Amino acid sequence: MSVRSLPTIQSGSLPLGTTEFEAKRSTLLSVFDEKVPREYRLPREILENPPTDVSSIPASCGILTPEEIDITESNDAVSLAEAISSRKYTAVMVVMAYSKRAIIAHQLTCCLTQWFMEDALEQAKKLDAYLAENGKTVGPLHGIPISIKDHIPVAGTFSSLGCYSTIVKDETDSQMVEILRNAGAVFYCKTNQPQSLMHLESDSLWGRVLNPFNIHLSAGGSTGGEAALIALKGSVIGVGTDIGGSIRGPSAFCGIYGFKPTSYTLPMRSFLASPAAAELNILCSTGPMCRSARDMDLFMTTILAAKPYLLDPSLIPIPWTGMRTPLQNRLKIGIISNDGFIQPQPPVMRAISWAKNLLSDDSHASLIEVKEFKPFGAAEAWSKILHMYWPDGGQVSRGAILSSGEAIHPLSEWVWKEQQAIGMKTAQDLNVMRRDRDNFRHEFAKSWEEQDVDVVIGPAFVGPACAHDTGFYWTYTSLYNFVDYPGIVFPTPIRTKPGEQYDPGYAPLSDACQHVKELWETSNFEGSPIDLQLVARKYHDNQLFAALSLLRNIFNSP
Repeated sequence: MSVRSLPTIQSGSLPLGTTEFEAKRSTLLSVFDEKVPREYRLPREILENPPTDVSSIPASCGILTPEEIDITESNDAVSLAEAISSRKYTAVMVVMAYSKRAIIAHQLTCCLTQWFMEDALEQAKKLDAYLAENGKTVGPLHGIPISIKDHIPVAGTFSSLGCYSTIVKDETDSQMVEILRNAGAVFYCKTNQPQSLMHLESDSLWGRVLNPFNIHLSAGGSTGGEAALIALKGSVIGVGTDIGGSIRGPSAFCGIYGFKPTSYTLPMRSFLASPAAAELNILCSTGPMCRSARDMDLFMTTILAAKPYLLDPSLIPIPWTGMRTPLQNRLKIGIISNDGFIQPQPPVMRAISWAKNLLSDDSHASLIEVKEFKPFGAAEAWSKILHMYWPDGGQVSRGAILSSGEAIHPLSEWVWKEQQAIGMKTAQDLNVMRRDRDNFRHEFAKSWEEQDVDVVIGPAFVGPACAHDTGFYWTYTSLYNFVDYPGIVFPTPIRTKPGEQYDPGYAPLSDACQHVKELWETSNFEGSPIDLQLVARKYHDNQLFAALSLLRNIFNSP
């Protein structure tokens, strides 16, 4: 790896490209590094000999003032917006605090691709001047710093698909960013993602994103930079995308909230510089990643109040009621202990038991009914979706990476392995795949109806955050991309303990299940947080938030 004037902690090496590529990469890193003032740089001894858990360093390193620590640690977006509106804080104060904390987080986890504090402070000054002159805010996100995943265009910044040859300068905002900007949001950084965007390890030419709670574990992908940044309180709300778990997986790995809406709910216009072959079969969604349930609701309310469907006719104009949605009847909740394909690792099983025990308490019997739930066809869905992601055999992504002399990373190679051998699909191949997908969706819906539940709670991943380069099985999230159901991951108080073991009576459900057990036994997951996943039927996003509103009181969640 290139030597940086602003070093970041790294765990495990990434393959080197050609000499020419590494020179170009070094130049990119140097441009980033030169923007960072000396006083915001962590001591070299921390970076050269870091603790396994780096989550406490931003508050203890001495770079942030007590007020900046309070701004970043004691607020969510809702309370920050109220504090700015009431003039307790200025937008400049808030943006400065989050910009400084973000660059600290980057040195600890390599979570950023771009950092533009000076531009952000100029935005904030204009917002403060507007409030002073008009006595009101420009919108519900006035002065709120929002971090953006690297591939999403923000005017005046660069975007990429996770490899060097795809980097472009964006002159205009994407539709989502424009709505956020008009609501008063301030943009100050963009976040790291995987090479190719299509796997669970956020490892691009910028480096590998580390999990703040255990740097030997992944922060997830493809929105791993966002997850690590938010977990370190260097962002209050981030924007991610999800076609296989890319919001929910990283959020779960890092112990934060993440929401994947039903497709065609939120705008994604201009998110990718070139079309993605995967979306011929599996629809992507965009959504918020944050530290509280009400921040997800604020994000959804703000975006949908702008009526994005008027400019993007692919969107469906569903009115948003979110956390205010009333529950008409007693909520029927299905508990997923396993999906019949892969038994989750021990701390996830503890989290499922924690949730089931709380929900089954007699004091909640008038509000909820709890029953076991078994997802239909999880193994079949996993097999189908892996084929459907790469109808081009991975040729386009592979070619884009190699064209600059960049090396292909391990999980990039892994996701194409089977499809590369098959090659490019024909139009008729796609017709048959989509027919099979739609038949599966009907069978899945039928099974859900027969099991008679409103929502389900289950694992967000087969375990806690995975060890680097081992994010092979996204079955618990990709299933709901396949059927296009909305899902939220939410934090639990469960943390991975040393020495946890599988139940003595464990019997593998599949070869993949056995492999997951072997992965558990060969890594140290200590300290990693556990999220659970809440899912509702397609286009029941409001009902999903109604269920969350009830459950967060039972679970005592933020």
